[in-house]
Amino acid sequence: MIWGLLGVLVAIGLGARLIRVYYLNRQRRTADEKKLFDSILTLIENPEFEAQGPNQYPRLKGTYQHLPIQIHPVVDTLATRRLPALWLLVTVQDRLPLKARFDMMMRPAGLSTFSNFDHLPETLKHPEGFPEHAVIRTDDPEEVLPAEIIRPHIGAFFGNRAKELLITENGLRIVWLVAEADRARYGVFRQAEFGEIEIDPKIALGILDTLLALRLDILAWNERKND
Repeated sequence: MIWGLLGVLVAIGLGARLIRVYYLNRQRRTADEKKLFDSILTLIENPEFEAQGPNQYPRLKGTYQHLPIQIHPVVDTLATRRLPALWLLVTVQDRLPLKARFDMMMRPAGLSTFSNFDHLPETLKHPEGFPEHAVIRTDDPEEVLPAEIIRPHIGAFFGNRAKELLITENGLRIVWLVAEADRARYGVFRQAEFGEIEIDPKIALGILDTLLALRLDILAWNERKND
C-alpha cells in the first residue's frame, strides 16, 4: 500500500511539474508573440491586438495614413514546406472600384494556410516584366486590373521574401516571409518555434507604402477609364 501511495504521489508531482512547464512555456510564447510587434507599434495609429486563439499570433489592427490596416502573422505548418514558416499578412482595407480579384503567388506549391489562391478558377498569361516564378489567378479575366497598373509596384517580388499580392474590391494585401522555424527543434520535437524575432520596421513601412501607392494608381486608373 505504501509503494502504491508513493507511486500516486510521484505521479501527482510529475503532473504538477508538467502543468507548470506548460504554463511557463505559454507565458514565454505570449511574450514572444507580443514582442514580434514591438518595433512597429509606433508606426501604427490606434494600435490594438485581436486574439486569434491558442498557439496563434494575435492580429494587429489600426490605421496608417488614415486608412484601416491589419498586420497578421500566420504560422504555416503544411507538409509541403521543408520547415514551418511565419508569414506576415499586411492588409490595407479600403473599398476599390474593382470587379475582379487579382492574386499573384510566387512559386505556388499546393494549398496554403493564408490564401484562397488555389480556389480561383482562372490562371492568367504571365505578363511581361513580372517575376519569372509568379503565377497570377483571377475570378474574372475580362474585368481583372491591367498588369501595367500593377507592374511598378512589384519590385519586392523579385526577391525571396514577398510571397503574395492580392488585390480585391475590399482592399490590398502583401504576404511576406518573416522567418522559418528552428530546424533542430522542429526536427526533434516537431514544434514550430521562431524564437525572439521582431518585424523589421523598414520592411513593414515598405510594404504599407507600396500598397498605398498601388491604391492611388488604381483610383487614378479608374478615373481615367470613366472620363
